[in-house]
Parts: sequence; C-alpha cells; structure tokens
Amino acid sequence: MARVLAIDIGGTKLAAALVDETGSMLRSATRPTPRTDVMVALAALIEEVTGDGPAPEAVGIGCAGPLDLAAGTVSPVNMPSWRGFPLRDEVRALTGLPTMLAGDAQCMALGEHWLGAGRGSSSLLGIVVSTGIGGGLVIDGVPLLGPNGNAGHVGHMTIDPYGERCECGGRGCVEHYSSGPNLARWALANGWTPGRPDGLDGPADARNGTAGVGNGAADALDGTASAQNGTASAQNGAADARALARDAAGGDPVAVAAFERGARALAGMIASTAAAVELTKVVIGGGVSAAGPVLFDPLARALDDVAGLAFVRAVKVEPTTLGVRAGLAGAAKLAWSQSRTAA
Repeated sequence: MARVLAIDIGGTKLAAALVDETGSMLRSATRPTPRTDVMVALAALIEEVTGDGPAPEAVGIGCAGPLDLAAGTVSPVNMPSWRGFPLRDEVRALTGLPTMLAGDAQCMALGEHWLGAGRGSSSLLGIVVSTGIGGGLVIDGVPLLGPNGNAGHVGHMTIDPYGERCECGGRGCVEHYSSGPNLARWALANGWTPGRPDGLDGPADARNGTAGVGNGAADALDGTASAQNGTASAQNGAADARALARDAAGGDPVAVAAFERGARALAGMIASTAAAVELTKVVIGGGVSAAGPVLFDPLARALDDVAGLAFVRAVKVEPTTLGVRAGLAGAAKLAWSQSRTAA
C-alpha cells in the first residue's frame, strides 16, 4: 500500500505518521520535543514509524515558524536551539525522499480542508489558538504559503494599534489578547483566582464585562502587571487557560470577561482577514478551542458586532473536527502533492 511520511514539529511535541492516499494513518508515534538535540529525537521518531515496513514515497513536514521555504530553514520561536536550521535538507538526507515543508498552522488548515471541518470550502482560514496563535489559508484547494512560507501569521495581525506590546515586538497583536497564556495573564491581573468557588471577587470592570480590547495606555499597564502575576501563578501550576475555561464555564465573572476579551480580538482578526481574501469558512483548533462554548459563543457575538459587509458576515466559524491529527493530515497532503507532481 502506498504511503507517505507526515511529520508535525512543535515546541512541546514531535509527531510522525505513515498516511495512505485516503488520509488513514497506518502507524503513528509521538515524543516530547527536547530542548536540545531535536534532530536526534526526530531521527529516532522517524525510525520508529518507518523502520520495519515499506518505504514511504515522500515526506511532508509541518513545523512551527518562522520559515524560509526557499532555503528550507526554520527558526521556531519556542525552539531556541533551531535558528536558521536546515530542516528540509536534514530530513531529506536522513530519509532519501522528496521532502516538502510548511508551517504547522498551514498544515492544520490543509488537513482540515482535506479531511475535516473545512472540506468543500473554496476559501478557508485555519487558526490554531494555543500557547501562541497561528494560521493557514487554503484558497481553491491550494495552501497559500507566501514567498518565504510565512503567509497566515494571523496571530500577529494588529487589532489595536494603541494596544499592548506583543512578545514579537509589535503592538496590539491578536496573540497578545487571545492566546492561552495571555488569556490567563490578563485574568490574573484582574483578580482571577483559579478555582474560586463564588467568582465574585474580581474588579468591577471584569464583573461587568467591560474590560475590553483597545484601552491603550491602560491596557499596557495591565500587561505589565499581568506578566508579573502570570509568573507568580505559573509557579503554582494551576493558573492556565484550561483552568480559566473551567472557571468561565462555572460563571466566574473575571474568567468570562477574559474569554469575552480574547474572543473579540479573534473576531476582529477574522473579520479583517475575511474582508481581505473573502473567506467562506474558518476552522479553529488548538488547546484553547477545547473550551467549547466558553470561546465560541462570545466569538459569535463579537463577529456579529464587528462584521459589516455581507460577505464578511457570511463566514462560517467551526471548531476543528480532526483535533491534534490535523497537522499530520496536512503534512501528509503536502507529501502526496509532491509525490503526484514527481510522478
């Protein structure tokens, strides 16, 4: 049976799978991403998946970026040991196979378009909301990668030019409002105590749901305070987006306000992207998407408020149906495209 090797590389996990032409995963394995010697771990993972079976026809890789597709190099923000790392050539040399490279969120979008919630969409945006926020565009069935492979970096679209300074150096990036750590960071700065039974001790603005995106200097001050609180809380091991989602579902007003604020930033980004490329569907995955209605309900309300043009309002937003498999599915689709082109 014909198969390709799909690889998904992130800051916390390496995954690989053998995938047939229908998208079925014949064998897969994962392991944690080490801080150093990542390629050694990746080589062992590839051997585990491919070692005792027929050779795959090609390799597709989805990796956290930024990327340089022309050079085949990657510089993942959360993998400091890889800066300008020649990933494509290293994997090609290791396997002896044609190798394709794209961003991890681009592969998520391509996977959802092939096998998941984005099937049949003529203009799809896939978004990963997790430790950071990434995105990928699939237009008329073809991934839009950009000249250097960095198209779809929607997490660093500015939704408030007077907003907080982002970790990337920009200002008002949606990631700084809507990623998992930043949701928790803001909630901690505004009085959230994880697991508080009554949820009534937050500040008035959070209780009233008025703490929004776009408060300029005030937001910048919140950012400083929350970074300090976030560090202290992280040491306690409980103040993360999962705990925040649980408390929001239980009615904690600060947790609810944090998701309202993050959802509004996402809505601004989705509406702007839809206006630019005429999206028909948006699929959202990543760990924060597991919050379910806590995220998707305020997102729907915010989109209804910020979207004006009819074709922007027509965009359908859905959660992932493939979950963590989406990135591997998209990497496999890349590999199959390479295999068919070579044939």
